[in-house]
Amino acid sequence: MPKFKKIEDLTRYKKQVESQRESQTKTITVCGGTGCIALGASKVIQSFHEAVSRHQLNEQVKVLVTGCHGFCEKGPLVVIRPKGIFYHSVKPKDAEEIVEKSVIGDEIVERLLFVDPVNHEKYSREDQVPFYEKQMRLIFGNNGFLNPTSIDDYIAIGGYSALARALKEMSPDQIIEEIVKSGLRGRGGGGFPTGKKWKYCRRAEGDLKYVICNADEGDPGAYMDRSLLEGNPHSVLEGMIIGAYAIGSREGYIYVREEYPLAREHFGKALADAHEYGLLGEGIMGTDFCFKVNISVGGGAFVCGESTALMASIEGRPGEPRPKHFHTVERGLYERPTTLNNVETWANVPLIINKGADWYSQIGTEGSKGTKIFSLVGKVNNTGLVEVPMGMTLREIIYGIGGGIKGGKKFKAVQTGGPSGGLIPEQFLDTGVDFDQLTKLGSMMGSGGMIVLDEENCIVDIAKYFIDFLKDESCGKCIPCQEGLIQISAILKRITEGKGKEEDLDTLQDISWLMQNACLCELGKSAPNPLITALRYFAPEFDAHIRDQRCPAGVCKALITFRINPEKCTGCTICAIKCPENAISGEKGQPHVIDPQKCTRCKICYSVCKFGAVERE
Repeated sequence: MPKFKKIEDLTRYKKQVESQRESQTKTITVCGGTGCIALGASKVIQSFHEAVSRHQLNEQVKVLVTGCHGFCEKGPLVVIRPKGIFYHSVKPKDAEEIVEKSVIGDEIVERLLFVDPVNHEKYSREDQVPFYEKQMRLIFGNNGFLNPTSIDDYIAIGGYSALARALKEMSPDQIIEEIVKSGLRGRGGGGFPTGKKWKYCRRAEGDLKYVICNADEGDPGAYMDRSLLEGNPHSVLEGMIIGAYAIGSREGYIYVREEYPLAREHFGKALADAHEYGLLGEGIMGTDFCFKVNISVGGGAFVCGESTALMASIEGRPGEPRPKHFHTVERGLYERPTTLNNVETWANVPLIINKGADWYSQIGTEGSKGTKIFSLVGKVNNTGLVEVPMGMTLREIIYGIGGGIKGGKKFKAVQTGGPSGGLIPEQFLDTGVDFDQLTKLGSMMGSGGMIVLDEENCIVDIAKYFIDFLKDESCGKCIPCQEGLIQISAILKRITEGKGKEEDLDTLQDISWLMQNACLCELGKSAPNPLITALRYFAPEFDAHIRDQRCPAGVCKALITFRINPEKCTGCTICAIKCPENAISGEKGQPHVIDPQKCTRCKICYSVCKFGAVERE
């Protein structure tokens, strides 16, 4: 294992590992991210190793296990390089056929190709699949080209060259100015200018300063940081080292939630290897710069995504926010100047140092530069992680990349920014996604969650879901947050049960205003966002629940009833057979009826009827 005693050693070693990679001309790339592992990728990987050995191809063909490729619902994913042949939903039994046809031969396994749900076309190349074609994968794209546990793989694709340039050619102030000039804003939620934060921290008084990577990703349905940390941990670590050099720090922390075991394992391996190579620790690459990184494991508290709560947790205290009489860049971790950024922000840093601020600032919008990784989930055909330039419209993301709404249903809303984000209706689908535009709509960028809802989602129920999540995650330190969320939850529960009153709407607005103006931290201040946007854009749906005692989406059980239309019913008996409560009766061949006293509104009869005879009232 090499030990880089000077910066030039890295350049020489890069050429060495590049030549080693070139000796294996073909690569079977298998996604080994958490999503694909859950779908059986481990056995697929084993089957490919066995097939390659069976055909005595170990010297010519490499089985490369990578991190997440992004198209998670289609896993396990396999890409044959250099041809770029893309296969999805691969099973262990498919390995032999793929090796024989697509590695040894030049054939395509047709049944494993992606078929677009909109135009029904088949795609054989990864870069032509609409899900990937419309993205700009500057940060996330390298996941598919390296083994996340191999520092050599990272060095081979240019890893740590940004650190070498920073140490050899740039002063700390020059690095900070480059980050300022790039326009990079924090990807963790607030969108604060990264370079400005670094500048404040460098100027803060004190010899001991800290850098922190926030990997406490707690938004429901969001897993961008986890997948980046699992798939390319060195990119995050390199960004942290550069940031530490820029602000004058000798020690850093990464705060990872306990639920991310693979991310912790891969980042821990990256730390060990970087230290062995002389890229971390004392005298980095022969310079007088020293830096070490500690891993701190969080217990999964959503509030620890807030900077002061996170720092309190690292210190061994309860994860509760504190009043910011002093900014954390002046008095943060252990009362010392601290720079905190999230996983994705740190991963952008090497890219900016290598490519330059002028190049980076050409991507995105006036106030939001670069790309952003989103977790696109919900009622879309293609779910997964997508990286797009700032400014791409919601419509392009949901329909162009996501493939539109499942089952041909009608789009209702998209919730951006995690549980504290807002619900955005159809009329704003052509809005460009950046920090400022989403804020204008009452939502936020957040860490990058994007949940798509269709006509079968009840907005009142959705607002209640997010409020309940935040209620459970509130630390309880300040009364406006704790009691405000309890009261909002109780009112929304009454409305979904058909017990709402018209004055409840004014009460909800009043509590929301109070929380926005009186809560201690941003969790409490932003918590009413899903409710406020629901009331603003979907007022008729609240009116239907309260005034008409009806749930238009048919979700709130207390507000729906089912009946069988005798003119459509053929008496096939399938509804009666499937009903778990024996609430449906009737003779075979004759119209059936539902007993409303026994019916639990489970919707099974509604779902199984092929003739549309079961109707919702």
